[in-house]
Amino acid sequence: MTRESSASPLIFGGDAQSPRATLPVLPPLALYIHIPWCVRKCPYCDFNSHTASPVLPEEEYVDALLADLDQDLHAVYGRELSSIFFGGGTPSLFSADSLGRLLKGVEQRIPFASDIEITLEANPGTFEQDKFVAYRKLGINRLSIGIQSFQQEKLEALGRIHNGDEAVRAAGMARQAGFDNFNLDLMHGLPNQSLDDALADLRTAIALKPTHLSWYQLTLEPNTVFWNQPPTLPEDDTLWDIQEAGQALLAEHGYVQYEVSAYALPDRPARHNLNYWSFGDFIGIGAGAHGKLSHPDGRIIRTWKTRLPKDYLNPAKSFQAGEKALTNDEMPFEFLMNALRLTEGVESRLYPERTGMTLESLAEGRCEAEQSGLLQVEPSRLVATTRGQLFLNDLLQKFLT
Repeated sequence: MTRESSASPLIFGGDAQSPRATLPVLPPLALYIHIPWCVRKCPYCDFNSHTASPVLPEEEYVDALLADLDQDLHAVYGRELSSIFFGGGTPSLFSADSLGRLLKGVEQRIPFASDIEITLEANPGTFEQDKFVAYRKLGINRLSIGIQSFQQEKLEALGRIHNGDEAVRAAGMARQAGFDNFNLDLMHGLPNQSLDDALADLRTAIALKPTHLSWYQLTLEPNTVFWNQPPTLPEDDTLWDIQEAGQALLAEHGYVQYEVSAYALPDRPARHNLNYWSFGDFIGIGAGAHGKLSHPDGRIIRTWKTRLPKDYLNPAKSFQAGEKALTNDEMPFEFLMNALRLTEGVESRLYPERTGMTLESLAEGRCEAEQSGLLQVEPSRLVATTRGQLFLNDLLQKFLT
């Protein structure tokens, strides 16, 4: 897996027991589709992905995805999709025929916005490249290609199955297939990586002229091979040098950092991810997928689907594994853990519009964060300072009840 003005609502109080405002204008709606299979599980990966069998159950899984979507339709009647994101796993393991049937089924159930963004995560291997033209003909208009590194030693350390030449060719194949909007996923802070190594990877990626770069530091996550068998990672001073030099290099070539690890050419941010970060709504279908839906009466519900593919495909078992209604006490943290990842933050008015809560419900945490130098003193915006971006967890702690 690779890592986008409404009327002022009536306002009520902000404690856990008091009612929230109704939401006269609902946020944009997106769809996340999870394809849980990979050729091989990478040692750093903590996503819900599983090693694929020689023959994938594509037809059965597409049937299950559409049946899963049917169960969520009652909550989104009358709305349209602004974006779709195929994540995984490796969605490009599925054939164009299967993805085409799925997209047709989705559009029959929920109308697409005229300018809908449809992103597919893909590996750079030759097998996946051969499908790019067919994917573009389906209406998929954005690719996110999981490069991670162009250097063979680093790719082997990460357990990747492609090589550097395939990674370079994948970008060219994407453009030849008609994708004028694509992301390259790149890691830094890799095992035994030097500053020169990291910048060489970044220069190679920039030379391929993607519209978007996800450039983020490798972290060791629980329940991964790397967590149990840690590789030798660069020292903190080297990591800091990589971060500073890399950001300067990206800026020099016109890539604007608009989120903690996302850089885009002007007017080319990932709209699907921006929807997450601005507390938009999204349906999640597929094994382990998460969703978040707002209701006109002010309720905001998070859902999650059953994780194991065999359970997801079992007609005797429910697609949905659980749901949770967000409480007033949870709302500040839930909103800000997304919004404050954006380097420019969000307009303050978005908080009451998307949550039904008053801005006063943020007052105590906001004051403390401003006094700590983590949040800008800017009444019209909620935006972290440069220090706040570096210590985002400390900033968010101010808004935990």
